[in-house]
Amino acid sequence: MASFDLICRLDEMELQNAINQTEKVISGRFDFKGSEAKIEWKQKENSIEIRAEDDTKVKAVLEILRTNMLKRGIGIKGMEESDITPTGMKMKKMNLKLSSGIDKDNQKAISKVIKESGFKGKAQYMDEKYRLESKSIDELQTLFRLLRESKEVKIDLQMENMKR
Repeated sequence: MASFDLICRLDEMELQNAINQTEKVISGRFDFKGSEAKIEWKQKENSIEIRAEDDTKVKAVLEILRTNMLKRGIGIKGMEESDITPTGMKMKKMNLKLSSGIDKDNQKAISKVIKESGFKGKAQYMDEKYRLESKSIDELQTLFRLLRESKEVKIDLQMENMKR
């Protein structure tokens, strides 16, 4: 019986590389010359803070970060953006909360998508991951693709521990 685990995990090394690449792009771009735009990863809080002089620069840094994350294979679906707020000293900031693990709301959404798909197999939730089992590996891969593309599931899902 084929099976795999459905997880939501953040690759911290790739995220750090994407942030470093974003800093390098910011330092080299003409529209950021003389700017104090910064991006900082707060590892303990699992969030990223973007600071710049105005809203347009904050949004530009965010777009550069998204591009670098996608190039490195880090999904941006589970990234929650806060509003742009003033911090004082003529600076603005935005916080990006990164999700890791499957929370209760997304667990319900995943279960709903599995039931609606007509999946002929076994799905069970265990310690922040789903174990999906089926006789057909093609059916498992189709379900995985369906879950990744679903608008109801608000996190990036990865496949782990695949067995045939």
